[in-house]
Amino acid sequence: MESTGKLLMVLGIILFAVGLLLTFSGRLPFRIGRLPGDIVYERNGLGIYIPITTMILASIILTFIGWLVSRFQR
Repeated sequence: MESTGKLLMVLGIILFAVGLLLTFSGRLPFRIGRLPGDIVYERNGLGIYIPITTMILASIILTFIGWLVSRFQR
């Protein structure tokens, strides 16, 4: 039960951080999903969006979260 409690606390902190990010996202100097490095191609009514920078940032954040969860489960 102790490891479950730790896991729930970490998940609660993560959810709180995501909630803060979503609440104050309008005040950030950048828009999530439209970062520099994301590729946007629009021509003749066709739009292609490839969020390379956003995917890299999400990967780094999810790796850190996974590291935190594994750290607390030991």
